[in-house]
Amino acid sequence: MHNLDKFIDHRVQKWFLSLLVGVASLLILPLPSAQTGQLDSQLSAQSPAVKPGDWPYFLGPLQTGISPETNLLDQFPEQGPPLLWEKKIGTGYSAPSILGNKLVIHHRPDGDRAGKEVIECVDASTGKELWKYEYASDFRDPYGYNNGPRCSPLLTDKHCYTFGAQGKLYCLNFKDGSLVWHIDCLKEFDVPPGFFGVGSTPILEGNKLIVMVGGKPNSGMVAFDALTGKKLWENVGKDVWDGASTGWERLPTYKWRSNNKISSYSSPLAVTIHGKRHLLCLMRQGLVSLNPEDGSVNFKYWFRSMINDSVNAARPVVVDDKIFLSAAYQVGSALLQVNPDGKSYQELWRNPTNMMTHWSTTIHHDGYLYGFSGRHERGATMRSVRLSDGKVMWETDGTAPVVGKVKRNALTGQFQWIDSGKTAPWPFYGRGSAILADNKFIVLGERGTLAIVKVDPEKFSEVCRTSFPQIKYPSWAAPVLANKKLYLRSESHLLCLDFEKKPAEK
Repeated sequence: MHNLDKFIDHRVQKWFLSLLVGVASLLILPLPSAQTGQLDSQLSAQSPAVKPGDWPYFLGPLQTGISPETNLLDQFPEQGPPLLWEKKIGTGYSAPSILGNKLVIHHRPDGDRAGKEVIECVDASTGKELWKYEYASDFRDPYGYNNGPRCSPLLTDKHCYTFGAQGKLYCLNFKDGSLVWHIDCLKEFDVPPGFFGVGSTPILEGNKLIVMVGGKPNSGMVAFDALTGKKLWENVGKDVWDGASTGWERLPTYKWRSNNKISSYSSPLAVTIHGKRHLLCLMRQGLVSLNPEDGSVNFKYWFRSMINDSVNAARPVVVDDKIFLSAAYQVGSALLQVNPDGKSYQELWRNPTNMMTHWSTTIHHDGYLYGFSGRHERGATMRSVRLSDGKVMWETDGTAPVVGKVKRNALTGQFQWIDSGKTAPWPFYGRGSAILADNKFIVLGERGTLAIVKVDPEKFSEVCRTSFPQIKYPSWAAPVLANKKLYLRSESHLLCLDFEKKPAEK
């Protein structure tokens, strides 16, 4: 969702389709030493069972969308990567998580008629069900989007943690799916209704399960004992944000109100900066750094839109002692540098237009940021931005590689390759997602276009693209890579693709 504020302006879709007619007629690579250190420090607080091929957390083993896997496809076969298995699933925007040969997907089956959420574990190689756990849910998205879970499962060698759309927090035995403990956070804490349900995936920090609960007045972030569910500390809310400086001309000082929302759709991130552990939480009001041991505040930074119906959804990106933030809704991005005292920072730059991330977290590589910018599908672009000064190096809507090569079928509305007449992937990426592995970006557009894109800060270069009919709009969960298999989910299907480079290609 993280991961998980998935807006679309349905009023512009008709306009956008007509635009397409006109257009049609015309990722880990070897890690630098700093990133290797980040991998070691982040995994040290997690399950010792995590191996390079696993993807047990939201955005992978580094929790950044970067995978250490190598020997992956450089070019798609004519029919696309081989489909190993597929499974019909219920709705949701959560990506699957994989540990060893077990995959867990959290979804809402039977078109919501059953009134339940399902945590389902399958064999990652075959899709065969191993266990499942069900619990009641009557969540309805206020804006008409799907009613399934938004958060990805969190896996360790012993436990599976999930956070449902209604704030129901579960800890299951990873071996057989039996219940260990659960908490109804909306009942236990005073949580105001969110725009699109609960969408911030929890994280583990040592023995603490860190959850963006969003409770009032000061339970925005809560740490629970990961083994028992006992509350260890809570913080962030009125005491942190009341009286905060906003930089807004009309409201320079924030005045807390009893109905204020606190949580966002951005998942927290625990990192080490200047030898000090920071729990970075991009809340609705902005960024707060907490001491993960006791929840005390290190520093805060106002970062939100003046538009009421708006969210922060992308995770912070940390590069050494710098923190990159980005959001849509006329917010843009900012780069902060944490001072050695760990209690203060400098704003290196802020830009309202260079990267306006809606939900898919930007990826950093060698001094450049790669991500998707734009609030709506119409006008959204993939971009390269220089970290040092925020300069946009390139941007693309994804159409360049197929202009003059595809046409739209007036009867079906689908695009076709002109030379073969076969169905072509959707020309636009829209508000896509990307992961980085084996020195390449694996991109998934929101209408199911799957592409390989070169890592190049100076120019956009797509290697190949394909699509699968099961993965269609809205495809808002980022791809997941585990043990040389790529997993894609839509609102109805989960696919497992063989992404290993074959001997003939080596």
